[in-house]
Amino acid sequence: MKNSSFDIWRAALTDLDETCRLIDEYYRQVGVLVRDDRSALEQYLIGNQSGIWLARDRGIGQSEAAIGCILLRPLPQRHASGEIKRLYVREGYRGQGVAQALLLTLEQYACSHGMQWLYLDSKDDLQTALRFYQHSGYRRCDRYNDNPQATIFMRKQLCLTV
Repeated sequence: MKNSSFDIWRAALTDLDETCRLIDEYYRQVGVLVRDDRSALEQYLIGNQSGIWLARDRGIGQSEAAIGCILLRPLPQRHASGEIKRLYVREGYRGQGVAQALLLTLEQYACSHGMQWLYLDSKDDLQTALRFYQHSGYRRCDRYNDNPQATIFMRKQLCLTV
């Protein structure tokens, strides 16, 4: 996806080091205790039902480091469903549409690969994120996983079947 100030692309194995650095920053910022290791993150890059999308600043003189990310994995226990993980935008880039662009890119990909529902979990203290998801059409739902850190569960229907 192209924007006037940033690019979004589906990460490849060659992006794994950069992805790990950004995800580690996310873990510290959000206070995630149960963390995916490098091999778990690598699994997101294999196959068509999962993926990692990164955003990079296109500004002249800007760092080549990724400024945001979002992950998708399938939810095999739920028919035609996936789960959003690790949506994160570096602080200096928030409020510029990066999170929305990452989310829309992931949603379009998920829909084009047969996913009808997307789920996510979060924590009560991430109010800005919860408002963002609600504004993006996600609604609270029952617990769908056993993540001990999660207190809020949401989902959104993507592709309506005819």
